[in-house]
Amino acid sequence: MNKDFTEFQKWFKHYQKLFGLTGYKHYFKYESLDGCFADITVDLTNMVATIRLNTQITGKHTPPRNIKDMAKHEAIHLLVSRLEENGRSRYATSAEIYESTEELVYKLENLIP
Repeated sequence: MNKDFTEFQKWFKHYQKLFGLTGYKHYFKYESLDGCFADITVDLTNMVATIRLNTQITGKHTPPRNIKDMAKHEAIHLLVSRLEENGRSRYATSAEIYESTEELVYKLENLIP
């Protein structure tokens, strides 16, 4: 297995636990992605996240890969995913937005000293 991919998984799991997101089942993929270093898709109904790391990062303007920061970035996307989905919903109710916000605030309380 690729060293970067193994490290990416390790750091993502670290941040997933740190952020209190242990209720999600997760799957990792190491594949070619168009226009990004990594990405995540989240199925909130089934509490499943698919996290991908790009195998094809090249080009003279490509910054060095910081696997830890990429994993943290994707974990933060998971942290805010419910709020993001409710915010994008055309028919989101005030209660749904409130619940999503409270969920995020409670998680952040444990992260911020």
